[in-house]
Amino acid sequence: MTSTRLHNGLMLVLLPALNILTAFIVTTLLLLAIGIDPVAAGKIMLDGAFGYEEGIGYTFYYTTNFIFTGLAVAVAFHAGLFNIGGEGQAYIGGLGVALVALGLGSHLPAFVVIPLGIVAAALFGAAWAAIPGYLQAYRGSHIVITTIMFNFLASSLMVYLLVNVLSPAGQMQPASAAFADSAALPMWHDMLGWFGISFDSSPLNASILLALACCVAVWVFLWKTRWGYALRTVGMNADAAVYAGINPRHMIVLAMLISGGLAGLVAVNELMGVQHRLVLGFSAGYGFVGIAVSLMGRNHPIGIVLAALLFGALYQGGAELAFEMPTVTRDLVVVIQGLIILFCGALEFMYKPYVQRFLLRFSREEAQA
Repeated sequence: MTSTRLHNGLMLVLLPALNILTAFIVTTLLLLAIGIDPVAAGKIMLDGAFGYEEGIGYTFYYTTNFIFTGLAVAVAFHAGLFNIGGEGQAYIGGLGVALVALGLGSHLPAFVVIPLGIVAAALFGAAWAAIPGYLQAYRGSHIVITTIMFNFLASSLMVYLLVNVLSPAGQMQPASAAFADSAALPMWHDMLGWFGISFDSSPLNASILLALACCVAVWVFLWKTRWGYALRTVGMNADAAVYAGINPRHMIVLAMLISGGLAGLVAVNELMGVQHRLVLGFSAGYGFVGIAVSLMGRNHPIGIVLAALLFGALYQGGAELAFEMPTVTRDLVVVIQGLIILFCGALEFMYKPYVQRFLLRFSREEAQA
């Protein structure tokens, strides 16, 4: 049993490490091909992501969003579902935050408004994801198709609301009115200041603590509860789940509810933490990157945190690279991210036979010894 666990643990570590290494090797060759020094570019990206306090703040700010969307994809994946609607679910979660902040922010204190905003973001995201979940469970509609469609529906709905309903009279910008101060999350540099610790200003706010709490909650739910066991059973073998007395339809809807709720929490970081108003396009592709984060993290909360940190560093470091090197455009940074997604997603099992062969040989030598 110990040998099997060690084997599985090494597989979980070695495969992503080899995939990321391959992606960086291909990226190095690409940079050399277009005349860019890969060592200098890598140093700029690393310094931009972790070399100074503001950069660190931005890195962890992006990481927070990727944790939420990565967890959303992972929960659905454990139920055998591929939820690629995190973008739309995060968007609709923002509507929930805005309704609470605009309706109650000027009447209630922060310790009431902030929890209500968090709950509203999760509920609105869950409600938006529940419809594709119901269609999959009870009507046989494919979850990939319906979640893609619901991304576009969410985008169109938000455009209409921000232009015609929520935008203040006389304002040309497609955005809501500013939230009251009671609907604003504490910023990280302010929180550290409470303890006498100086930290440069950045968008990082208290929602990162919520993201880490969600990681713990997802781990407990999936691996320590009866509901989580039933959900994973449905994802592994729906027929066996029926034989065990589990209703797959209920688990599909439950998985999508939880998945949508997690994606909706992106709005907490973006709107209550940074924007302080509902703005058009605030989800900014986080839902799609969450797919890569979940795949790279092997759908486990610990792996998702590490993968989210990597993509957060790529986002911040890439922005710094595009600023410092005029020959590097933002599109090149997207290419680097795409290579990581390619090798950690589509080609994630490319090295699996070789790693298994190596581990098997290592186990035999250990047994003979």
